[in-house]
Amino acid sequence: MPIVDVLVVHRGLDDESLPSAPALADALGNVFGAAPGHVWVRLAGLARERYAENGVAAGDTPAPVFVTVLHARPPEGAARAAEALAVASAVARACGRAVDQVHVEYAAPGRGRIAFGGRLLA
Repeated sequence: MPIVDVLVVHRGLDDESLPSAPALADALGNVFGAAPGHVWVRLAGLARERYAENGVAAGDTPAPVFVTVLHARPPEGAARAAEALAVASAVARACGRAVDQVHVEYAAPGRGRIAFGGRLLA
């Protein structure tokens, strides 16, 4: 059951420019081939005024999307590379962004350290 955190740098202090969390969950469910209710998405926004890149003027700062994927047992090697591209592509479509603006990070494996309803994921 992947847990996916999506942080969208958006253009204003309102959340109207954020994508739909259900649309993201459905798109990512397709990427992971997951049954309904098995991909959890946590969506957050970060106003562009609160994001910066070194050496870039404030008005030229891009508005990227940061994605963190937590699997019990994440894929490795070529399978991870393929999945990362599929995740970035799905999130880019859902957010109306170019795929090169979506950055995917894999969290450490959740197995043995995440407890759902108090039950440790073995």
